Amino acid sequence: MASRVLGFVRDVMIAGLLGAGPVAEAFFVAFRLPNMFRRFFAEGAFNMAFVPLFAKRLEGGEDPKGFAEEAMAGLIAVLLLLTILAQIFMPTLILVLAAGFADDPERFRLATLYGRIQFPYLFCMALTALFSGVLNAMGRFAAPAAAPVLLNIILIGAMTVAVGAAAPVGSALALGVLAAGFAQVWLVARAARMAGMTLAFRRPRWSPAMRRLVALGVPGALAGGVMQINLLIGTAIASFFTGAIAWLSYSDRLYQLPLGVVGVAIGVVLLPELSRRVRAGDDDGARNAFCRATEFSMALTLPAAAALAAIAGPLASVLFARGAFTAADAAAVAAATAIFAFGLPAFVMQKVVQPAFFAREDTKSPLRYALASVALNTAISLAGAPLIGWLAIPIGTMLAGWLNLALLWRGARAFGAAVRPDERLSRRLPRILVASVLMAVAVRFGAEIFSGALAAPGLRYAALALLVAFGGALYSALALAFGAASMADLKAALRR
Repeated sequence: MASRVLGFVRDVMIAGLLGAGPVAEAFFVAFRLPNMFRRFFAEGAFNMAFVPLFAKRLEGGEDPKGFAEEAMAGLIAVLLLLTILAQIFMPTLILVLAAGFADDPERFRLATLYGRIQFPYLFCMALTALFSGVLNAMGRFAAPAAAPVLLNIILIGAMTVAVGAAAPVGSALALGVLAAGFAQVWLVARAARMAGMTLAFRRPRWSPAMRRLVALGVPGALAGGVMQINLLIGTAIASFFTGAIAWLSYSDRLYQLPLGVVGVAIGVVLLPELSRRVRAGDDDGARNAFCRATEFSMALTLPAAAALAAIAGPLASVLFARGAFTAADAAAVAAATAIFAFGLPAFVMQKVVQPAFFAREDTKSPLRYALASVALNTAISLAGAPLIGWLAIPIGTMLAGWLNLALLWRGARAFGAAVRPDERLSRRLPRILVASVLMAVAVRFGAEIFSGALAAPGLRYAALALLVAFGGALYSALALAFGAASMADLKAALRR
């Protein structure tokens, strides 16, 4: 939560200082490549392969430390080579990510410069992911979850210093990303050392354990990172529409708040839990963990998605419309946010259903489903862009998310009752949906009533905060009244 809130502060500053202009778009494109891998690794995709294998050794006494050191050696070797190649071929990578920049020398030059500065962040993120996987498998989640906080704190500080020194903000952001990478590695490595898991450097070797990790990790990373692949496709198409890359990046920040706080956190914690249950043959325990994760995720995601769709306009305007960011930019961000909101439940549930496959060391099935969703996203975005413009991109991403979830659910039926909704989930899920829809209707009317205050410079922040608080209170009351949640559950959750 701290990371996402600070991420808002970061992007509000970027919007005010750079708007949706060429420097902002160059930074967002350059950051897309290492940031994509950050989400692949730091938000669970690497863990999907590493955690079950590490947890198996941890519980079976089969030298988990040695396995982690082998994995670290292999990562370092591969990523050093990848970083060197990226520095040489960065102009080509930028054109792959944003072919539309070929006709804009300034955006292309800045994106190439920022890309070369930021790409080593990927190297840092791989090591951060490894240490995070070790900590997660040991039941320690705080340090890995806190690592992204450092990124936002450093970027906010970099922009503040750049403004004070009248230095280029774009260059300060790029250097800040690189510095944040090293800070994040330090944080999780220190936490691992305090947990008794100090990893030593060793020569990489192609052992049976590494072959198994790669066999699971490559399809697992692609399957777990399908949303990032879809965003890359969207970025490439958006580069042909002036301002679209920045608009999509700002709307991404809005719907990533519930996705990051709920979906990613649930997925990271659920995987080691399911891995232990599956290893022990505890189908009842696995089913209970899966159903409670689904219930918890939807209880927080459905109202968030409904509210994002209902008041996307006020959210985008109040949060971003200032300085170089115009009212037209805010309207564009609101349109994309509303579309993404309809896909948010699917994006979150993917994080809940995928661990059911990964806990059983099946990464190929989710990869097949992910490739189908990427194909759908590409087809809709390419075919729709000439007809409706850049908004075809969020529409394609949203529909691809639902297709991926549908395929995951169908494939998970092979696991039997372990992933079947129990009576409590079947009873509560429709009630959560009804409470969310009623709340969304109410906040929509509230936004109309307070439209003047939401547009007034001195009142809009307080008015938006009041509207959000009203929506949260109303949803809570409706959820309790309809039986979608109970006071006993809330008290038990708070005690834990």
